[in-house]
Amino acid sequence: MEVKQITRADAKPWILNKHYAKRMPSVSFAYGLFDNDDLVGVITYGSPASPSLCKGVCGEEFRSRVIELNRLVIERGMPSRLIGQSLKKLPKPKIVVSYADTAWTHVGYVYQASNWLFTGTTKARTDMLAGDGRHSRHHKGDPTKRQFRSAKHRYVFFVGSKTDRKLMRKALNYPVLPYPKGDIKHYKIEV
Repeated sequence: MEVKQITRADAKPWILNKHYAKRMPSVSFAYGLFDNDDLVGVITYGSPASPSLCKGVCGEEFRSRVIELNRLVIERGMPSRLIGQSLKKLPKPKIVVSYADTAWTHVGYVYQASNWLFTGTTKARTDMLAGDGRHSRHHKGDPTKRQFRSAKHRYVFFVGSKTDRKLMRKALNYPVLPYPKGDIKHYKIEV
């Protein structure tokens, strides 16, 4: 199996039809896992939904380096291979953040297997309602209408030269914590 760069258009049907979120995130980089010529997995990276996260991870000096691994969909093969190979193909240096959604019983084992740093769990909360399955940052402005946002496990990975990784790791504003554990649950999205 081989990991190759793909277009946002190539990734879109996978994200909309096979990923549980069923919505397109910001996509700056997209990669596919290929079994010969058969696309069997997709991973995308883009600007984080939270601008404050960009500054919060490693400070103002490194905010422009922050991207989010925001979608991972795989039909067969090793998710850790798709993650690892795509990280190597990203422009460097980068600070990559990703989340494991507790509402879907995700713990982030794929990040743990890929040696990401676990930096804590966000709090569950409510946001202003966006509607139509859209992210809350696209809310309609009515503070009385709210939607639930589940807690998420946050993982961080540094991409770059040894010197770059050391500098970014030193600037990390979050504590590095022991990995969370839980039952592995698989789900299948029906289209």
